[in-house]
Amino acid sequence: MSIDYAAIEARRADIRQRYVLPHRPSSSARGLHHMALLSSDVERTIRFYQDLLEFPLTEIIENRDYKGSNHFFFDIGNGNLLAFFDFPGLDLGPYQEVLGGLHHVAISVDPATWERLRGKLEMAGVPHQIESGASIYFKDPDGARLELLADHLGEMYGSRVL
Repeated sequence: MSIDYAAIEARRADIRQRYVLPHRPSSSARGLHHMALLSSDVERTIRFYQDLLEFPLTEIIENRDYKGSNHFFFDIGNGNLLAFFDFPGLDLGPYQEVLGGLHHVAISVDPATWERLRGKLEMAGVPHQIESGASIYFKDPDGARLELLADHLGEMYGSRVL
C-alpha cells in the first residue's frame, strides 16, 4: 500500500487552518479528573506506579458499578489522577490497541526526574524506547503504553500546543 504523505500534510494544514482558532475561547472543562485503565493485579500495579514511577497511591475504594472491583488512584501531579479498575471474575484478556482505544498516556516530568525514572526503568529491566531525547516509551505490567515526557505541560518537542 502506498501512502500519499503530501496529501496527508495538506489535509493536516487544512484542518489546522480551519479549526485551530487564532483567539481560542476558554475550555468548558476544569481539567482531567482521572483517566481509568484496567489492572489484572492490584498489588503489582501499585508496586509499578508507586514504587517504580513514584506516583503516590491516594486511595483505593470499591468500584460502585461492579461489586468486588477495586477503583484506585495515583497522583500524577498538577491535581490529576491516573486510576485503575480490576474486575475479579471477568476474563478481560490482554491489552489491545484498537481504534477508539488507548494509544498511550503521556505524563510530564521535569528533566531530572525523567533521568532518574529512566535509570529506575533500566534497573528494573523494563523495556523502553527513547525518542527525541525527551520522551521515554514503555509498557505497564498489563501492556498499557506510557510516555514520560520531559517537556513542560502545554509543550511538545519545543512547540506550544496549549
